[in-house]
Amino acid sequence: MIDRYTRPRMGAIWSEQHKFETWLRVELLACEAQHRLGRIPAGDLKIIQEKAGFDIARIGQIEAEVQHDVIAFLTAVGERVGPSARYIHLGMTSSDVLDTSWAVLLKEAGAELLAGLDRLAAVLRQRAVEFKRVPMMGRSHGIHAEPTTFGLKLALWWQECLRNRERLQRAVESVSCGKISGAVGTFAHIDPAVEEHVCRELGLAPEPVSTQVVQRDRHAEFLCVLALASASIEKIALEVRHLQRTEVREAEEPFSAKQKGSSAMPHKRNPIVCERLCGLARLVRANAQAGLENVALWHERDISHSSAERVIIPDSAILMDYMLDKAEWLVRGMRVHPERMMANLEVSGGLFFSQGLLLALVESGLSREEAYGIVQGLSLEVWEKGGALRKRAGEEPGITKRLSPETLDGIFDLKHYLGKVDHIFQRIGL
Repeated sequence: MIDRYTRPRMGAIWSEQHKFETWLRVELLACEAQHRLGRIPAGDLKIIQEKAGFDIARIGQIEAEVQHDVIAFLTAVGERVGPSARYIHLGMTSSDVLDTSWAVLLKEAGAELLAGLDRLAAVLRQRAVEFKRVPMMGRSHGIHAEPTTFGLKLALWWQECLRNRERLQRAVESVSCGKISGAVGTFAHIDPAVEEHVCRELGLAPEPVSTQVVQRDRHAEFLCVLALASASIEKIALEVRHLQRTEVREAEEPFSAKQKGSSAMPHKRNPIVCERLCGLARLVRANAQAGLENVALWHERDISHSSAERVIIPDSAILMDYMLDKAEWLVRGMRVHPERMMANLEVSGGLFFSQGLLLALVESGLSREEAYGIVQGLSLEVWEKGGALRKRAGEEPGITKRLSPETLDGIFDLKHYLGKVDHIFQRIGL
């Protein structure tokens, strides 16, 4: 995909370099805490702090032999530190490093995604106000229903974006949880003070009760929130795709001057970014399913979750970052055609006024069933033969004997459908 996605930060968070840097940070903080408890001499701590480092290629060489990534990492670090390395990883298990590091990386990625949601929310808000009173046809089942405004559609997306931000904030807080509690979480060989120190320095909360791992309902929550956010972006993209159809053409995604739509048909302006967003949302949702399946592990731990989450967590975060960037681009640059919206409002001969006519007849004293039959009959006639519902209503004795021409003109006034728009916008603070 060649496009304007240029923010490298999210990719850097999930790089091998940053992963091992985070592992090392966890180990060094644990050594600090152990020194405070009198388990690591000051001289050895100083050596560890000065010499601890790693070479990714060397870690790979060792892992190829030992088939264990954390042991390979510790061995590579130990080669640089020397004899004092015997104090590194004291009383810890691999998941102490892995899961605490996951929490750090997820918190960092979450901050990037929250910023992306803020940018998307800002442009949705801006464009909602811009098109607040631009009328368009509302549709249900893909069929003309009653008028709304394009601003209300954007305001709805804005509100959903804000809810996604609230969900993600909660999920980031939930997943920002570390553990340094040993092989099955009982602190058998390590003091809880080590966990408290490491988590405090990393800005994490200690897992109140753990096994060998931080429980994966936390990670599943994070992934499910990303799936929800991706579904909201798909919702926006799908709507723009519908509105861009040739027969509708009320709005369309940006199309640059030198862009080409088809290798065969020069006239094509396809909603390729919207379609891309819809496709990528499927991946984020699928990853959430794998995250849910990671919750149930054998007893205190197995590693069936590990292989999956090394793919689904970075991929979902990177995909979501990309989708937020493209969604912001889409909404900011979206071309809107109010004149087409008005033309489409008029295409059915005013059939969308049918409910107002029905209610007026009921208020005049007719039963709902009788009024419905009159209005539906006229509507079907206009649908089949053309014409305008207002004209037919003015010719129907069952209507004219109950409703004056002035009353009918009021019923068939588009302004009636826009009267509460200000109320809705005020209710959401716009």
